[in-house]
Amino acid sequence: MRKLILSAALAALASGPAMAKGLKIEVDGEAKGTITIDLLEDVAPNHVEQITALAAEGAYDGVVFHRVIDGFMAQTGDVQFGKAGGNMSRAGMGGSDRPDIKAEFSDLSFDRGVVGMARSANPNSANSQFFIMFAPGPFLNGDYTVVGRVTDGMDVVDAIKRGTGQNGSVIGQPDMMKTVTVTD
Repeated sequence: MRKLILSAALAALASGPAMAKGLKIEVDGEAKGTITIDLLEDVAPNHVEQITALAAEGAYDGVVFHRVIDGFMAQTGDVQFGKAGGNMSRAGMGGSDRPDIKAEFSDLSFDRGVVGMARSANPNSANSQFFIMFAPGPFLNGDYTVVGRVTDGMDVVDAIKRGTGQNGSVIGQPDMMKTVTVTD
């Protein structure tokens, strides 16, 4: 037994330090390019697990940025009703087949480039949708789960087609996440 444990420990050391998970999002539409996100497993492990599982399954591929508010954020991730080419009237109302996730609030601030989980009025209702901040939103601090931050491609985020009205619904053809892959 001791030999097995030692072998596992040596194998872990030989493979180097654990790499943080991330997402690589290829965006298509008015905005074109790649957004790279570092996911914060130590801050929101259950949310990160859900997002990476959905990305690995290809669930996010072809999902639009359905709610985009200039000076605030771009929201996406509705794998149920948010697929490009579909009926966008319900985009933003769906989630995935996976259960909702209990809130993992932290003291991290919603600064520019921070990625947070979207939810309903119920703090424990996050599922698949997430948003990327265009600008600081300190009023979200402690009320929404921070799951990551953009490390490359904020120029692509800044170019995402804006929505209209108070809720930021995108009219016409929204930009989309063409492919979303999990990175190490």
